[in-house]
Amino acid sequence: MNDATAADAPMIPGGGPCDVAVIGGGIIGLASALALVQRFDGLSVVVIEKEPDVGRHQTGHNSGVIHSGLYYRPGSAKARLALRGAEQMLEFCREHDIPHERCGKVVVATDESQTGRLRALAERGTANGVPGIREIGPGELAELEPAARGVRALHVPSTGIADYDAVTQRYRALVEAKDGVVRTGVAVTGLHAGSDGLRIDTTAGPLEARHLVNCAGLMADRVARLAGFRPGLRIVPFRGEYYTLRPQAAGLVRNLIYPVPDPNFPFLGVHFTRRVDGTVEAGPNAVLALRREGYRWRDIDAGDVWDALSFPGFQRLALRYWRTGLGEVYRSVSRRAFTRALQALVPGVRAGDLVRAGAGVRAQALDRDGGLVDDFRLIAEAGMIHVLNAPSPGATASLGIGQEIAAMADDWFPARRPSQPAHAGR
Repeated sequence: MNDATAADAPMIPGGGPCDVAVIGGGIIGLASALALVQRFDGLSVVVIEKEPDVGRHQTGHNSGVIHSGLYYRPGSAKARLALRGAEQMLEFCREHDIPHERCGKVVVATDESQTGRLRALAERGTANGVPGIREIGPGELAELEPAARGVRALHVPSTGIADYDAVTQRYRALVEAKDGVVRTGVAVTGLHAGSDGLRIDTTAGPLEARHLVNCAGLMADRVARLAGFRPGLRIVPFRGEYYTLRPQAAGLVRNLIYPVPDPNFPFLGVHFTRRVDGTVEAGPNAVLALRREGYRWRDIDAGDVWDALSFPGFQRLALRYWRTGLGEVYRSVSRRAFTRALQALVPGVRAGDLVRAGAGVRAQALDRDGGLVDDFRLIAEAGMIHVLNAPSPGATASLGIGQEIAAMADDWFPARRPSQPAHAGR
């Protein structure tokens, strides 16, 4: 359906309540809708997305990496779902002819002080079951990435890249092929829970739904509160800014080159990523976004700023890490500082090689004590499921997250569950 007429169409063919409304048309919302229509025969599902097309926020601004499961705490949902999700994503891309590649990456220790963390990272990846991890020296690093420099490195061959925009559009097509409805250009304005379901007020009129899956990403905590649920956390938006290497410098990077991450933060530090179209991105940094969907410094929403700054969790986080935060801001406004961070990995990069290439905004959940919520957070409550934290590796793990959400919905539809779940790609 064309976007110009989307808001004028009936919310669901024939009217009446749908079985499940999914709020949010990003990669996880659509993967959840796909898993639901595959798991339960004859289920009516409506996906509501306020933007004119699906995948416009976190999905459409990520680096395109299929993560291996290297970084995540053993036993966590991130570790489990990233490892499984990487294989699912590669299979899905192969099946649907979506550009992808299992190219591998290197994580580089640039001085001896980082080698302990590098080995701890290798141990974590091995505990998670990530295949083929090897610690290598400068000679092997030079064979894999001739322009990179480091005292030691990890080679992680299972890391890949994919076109997540194409993946998301394919999820949508598969949902619609199973009679699911995807409505774009429709914003949620209110939620009213009753004993027999929900009324969702939207800019296209009300929608009755028996159940709700909240995959609203940057707005997930607000949707939860609209539904009467108090999540006990706050989404704080962190903007990550990217540069692209000019074509004459792109040959400095063969695949993916990462630094050893700071274990105190969920951000991986500025790195180099070759994308499926052959371009090379450099970044991102991590600064507080001044609007939840703010991709530039001039994108400011006073309410969003107050929402972050007034939250005790953010205040405690800022007090602990204000020096780190100032460094990220400086790197945001100074191309020279950004270049220096990149040169620690690839000394041959010059400031003139970098072209600004937009930004993404990460929906990072914080608790009231100032802790960055590290794991995926999926909560079932009163006939609803709220996805309250699913940043990276959310795209990699999207099929698995969707399947977990569909399994959580088993109690909603006990008579409809098929004996064998459908294949993820069909």
